[in-house]
Amino acid sequence: MLLRRLGALGGGAARCGLSLRRVAPLRPALSFTQSRGRAAAPPGDEAQPAGNHRHTVLLPRTSFPMKLAGQELLERELQIQRECAFDQLYAWQRERKAKKEFCLHDGPPYANGDAHVGHALNKILKDVHNRFEMLRGRKVHYVPGWDCHGLPIELKALGELQTKELTPLQIRQKAREFAEGAIARQRAAFQRWGVMADWQNCYYTFNGQYEAAQLRVFEDMHSKGLIYQDYKPVFWSPSTRTALAEAELEYNTEHVSKAVYATFPLTTLPSKLASSLGALGKVSVLVWTTQPWTIPANQAVCFMPKAQYSLVKRTDNEQLLLVATERIASLTSALGTDMQSLATFIGSDLEGGVCQHPTISGKEVPLLPANHVTMAKGTGLVHTAPAHGMEDYSVATHFNLPVECIVDEEGRFTELAGAELQGQCVLKEGTATVISMLRAAAALVKEEECVHSYPYDWRSKKPVVIRASKQWFINTANLKDKAKEVLQKVRVMPESARASLLAMLDRRTYWCISRQRSWGVPIPVFYHKETRQPLINKHTVAHIAKVFAEKGSDSWWEEPLETLLPPDVLKKSKAGAVTDYERGEDVLDIWFDSGTSWAAVLQVGEEDDRASSTKTKRGWFGLSSATKQEADPRADVYVEGKDQLGGWFQSSLLTSVAVRNKAPYKALVVHGFAVSEKREKMSKSLGNVVDPDIVIHGGPDLAASPAYGADVLRWWVAESNVFSEVQIGPKALNSARESVNKLRNTLRFLLGNLQGFDPRTQTVDSKDMYYIDQYLLHLLREYSIKVTDAYNEFDCGRVIRLLQAFITRDLSNFYFSIIKDRLYCDAENSVGRRSCQTALEEILDGVTRSIAPILPHLAEEVYQHAPGHDDGETLFRSGWIKSSSVWRKPGLEEAVEGACAIRDSFLSSIPGRNAVEYDLTIAVEPGLLFELMESLQEEPTSTSSQLTELMMASRTTLTSALPRDLPSDTITNNGSFLINLEGGVIREDSAYTIAAVPISLSRCPRCRRYTSDTPECLCPRCQTVHGQPQ
Repeated sequence: MLLRRLGALGGGAARCGLSLRRVAPLRPALSFTQSRGRAAAPPGDEAQPAGNHRHTVLLPRTSFPMKLAGQELLERELQIQRECAFDQLYAWQRERKAKKEFCLHDGPPYANGDAHVGHALNKILKDVHNRFEMLRGRKVHYVPGWDCHGLPIELKALGELQTKELTPLQIRQKAREFAEGAIARQRAAFQRWGVMADWQNCYYTFNGQYEAAQLRVFEDMHSKGLIYQDYKPVFWSPSTRTALAEAELEYNTEHVSKAVYATFPLTTLPSKLASSLGALGKVSVLVWTTQPWTIPANQAVCFMPKAQYSLVKRTDNEQLLLVATERIASLTSALGTDMQSLATFIGSDLEGGVCQHPTISGKEVPLLPANHVTMAKGTGLVHTAPAHGMEDYSVATHFNLPVECIVDEEGRFTELAGAELQGQCVLKEGTATVISMLRAAAALVKEEECVHSYPYDWRSKKPVVIRASKQWFINTANLKDKAKEVLQKVRVMPESARASLLAMLDRRTYWCISRQRSWGVPIPVFYHKETRQPLINKHTVAHIAKVFAEKGSDSWWEEPLETLLPPDVLKKSKAGAVTDYERGEDVLDIWFDSGTSWAAVLQVGEEDDRASSTKTKRGWFGLSSATKQEADPRADVYVEGKDQLGGWFQSSLLTSVAVRNKAPYKALVVHGFAVSEKREKMSKSLGNVVDPDIVIHGGPDLAASPAYGADVLRWWVAESNVFSEVQIGPKALNSARESVNKLRNTLRFLLGNLQGFDPRTQTVDSKDMYYIDQYLLHLLREYSIKVTDAYNEFDCGRVIRLLQAFITRDLSNFYFSIIKDRLYCDAENSVGRRSCQTALEEILDGVTRSIAPILPHLAEEVYQHAPGHDDGETLFRSGWIKSSSVWRKPGLEEAVEGACAIRDSFLSSIPGRNAVEYDLTIAVEPGLLFELMESLQEEPTSTSSQLTELMMASRTTLTSALPRDLPSDTITNNGSFLINLEGGVIREDSAYTIAAVPISLSRCPRCRRYTSDTPECLCPRCQTVHGQPQ
């Protein structure tokens, strides 16, 4: 018998109790000509024995409910959370001994409303991975946080109130109350979803300790010259009257602007072209702009030095225009007239030219070279207003041009724009007035509507402008190279997101971090009342950080100036009297708030758990200088949506690189957004918003919005391809519920067949188990390895696909259909039945643990019903899948796979018929395959061998050649099975033939197999079990 003679082949095989003649130890690498289709037999489809034998059949019995729905489901989930102490699990795992730590740093959601489905996607994805890491034995560090400052919260808190009537402290109090209410609601929702955390020790960006850590980062960067004050153009929101960072913008692709083609008459010809153009007449430079309101602030017209330009004459009015040669064709179409080219020259020849400003009499502006000029649109010549454009400002800096802002905080022209424009809204009537002024000056060539992408304030949903103002900035140009360098060591999932991250980093030339609001962390700067010079240094900032740590940032307004600027600080700063100064009014950008969370939250060593307060964790700045050199307080991973590529991922990277010269994370996981089933962005106006609270608890109309429970919501997250847009709606949720119910039914089948089995005393040693049972443990081990790999890759979708394939292909359609006879009809304590139960218990345990991170409520419910546990034990305190390397045995896979190939040939030859009605003869030529089959059936003919069980026939004969006198109704089929061992060193393609004839034996009334010698009498096996003499 092949599998019993493998010992001669080496120690590995001998330890498995297997043997094989003439070959080295088997390493499965198989293929066979027949497909491995398996007869389906769903769990629960048990045959019901007739008559008085039914009570002797060991059918599944369990109190585990087949299905939970509605209020019963909701109450059961809450009961599981209480009984299994979900609220204590995080603290328990922090206190246990563990060799490795895993840190997932929580990106703080805004405390500006109720939890939405985007929160569900993010928080559940994080929790799945945290629970996986905890089950593997790691000590998980996960501190939930909230972003509590900023305009979104301030706007909602104030509502229709007029801020001019409120003091900063009144505004802050209302904003804080609003944020605290939102935090309480969101926290309750996250807990209901089953998210594991210490919910009493979260971090909040309005906490004084957190604010102090933030100011220490600020001071470090300021001392290095990375934070500075300057007057330069920034994105400005007239609707909220504050500066905005790029990350606070949304781009409206359907914005409509009034665009104009306008002329700037040349008053001084470029020296290189004076002789050739001077005699032709009056020449004008033609520009195109979508922001006509900026023309009064014009200081220059820019050209591309290496591009080709032409002097053209319009055929309709003989006007002479200077344009880029490449743009002539497009301009001909846009202006509706042909253009005759009179001269062509290189862009650099335009240097020295001077133009008359079209709306300001007597003002002249130069022609200047610039690299930002493109040929994609317009005329190839760019009107330049340094106070109202980032690239324009760069030109002004290089050529020392004036930077005069003509727009106030409300987006209206100031007196610098002239009496005709003063007070007008630049994006409305101000634009129309400027166009009228161009027309009056005969400078307007064409006016048109232009639909294009335009930046909007992300909260007010209204357009922004670019205006120069005095702000505080971070010099990102000096950080980019190092940031890119450290990013090379950061793993990004999916890898495609890395390019977007780098591109957004490249586009950020500087970062405006000051905001003209009240609800935020004050920029710790004082201004001299007369000179307006800022007072800010390491002494002042360190003192303010200490005050904030003790009293919070409200102290900036509450405390007298003497508390904020005490004599010793003034002395160290070499400053004058405290009465000479006043405190600044700006607050820090919320992206700087959240971007410094690594400094306040990330732990360094075990002592943090013991030293942490109830409000904040000790972070980077709580360490000594010596410890800082050795410590590496980096998160293992940050997990957020793709919008954070230009937000929290980037702000955290820049601040950490500035202070520590390293990234705050070792890996980034970037997920997509939740969208409707039509792939539309969720919007109240479209009526497609999915509320996770309604998903769990149901809506007013339970028929339309049933209660799915938390596990279905979690399944939806896990099943989705989170690296792209994630669809949610009734179809997706119903599908998730159906999948969970199918899984529940399979787990119930396993539980039912383990009734009365105690794995602590009745487990069969693996070497004594049936080969099919050993084979399933081998498949379970492969499954557990693949599932573990998928969890490591944050690929929960692959976990579910692996789970469903294992359950459908390997269990329901294969193993369950084969073992039911042995499970139900063998003696309760027989080796065969206990062998099967040993495998089923391992399968139940492995499958339950594999889905526990995704479905914690279901997993704990199954664990409560599973055998072998003491009361009070919980799955999440008992570890990950316990697969054994012993389950992979030489020769085992070949034996079962070979039998399956033969079985498939048999089943395909009797389509639509029941295999149990046949007497099967298997003829295999002498060789490896024959010896493998002998291992499954020692005697030539058997009704109870493992080979017969695999064939699902009533009787099987194993021979080396078919008999010649086969009955006329014999069904024959043949095939081959390729054994590939030792990496191809041993290969044997074995042919086999099967012959199936209708069974001549009678049907046993108990097991319903055709194994009885006499009609209506029990077969020998059932007689023995039933206690009747044979």
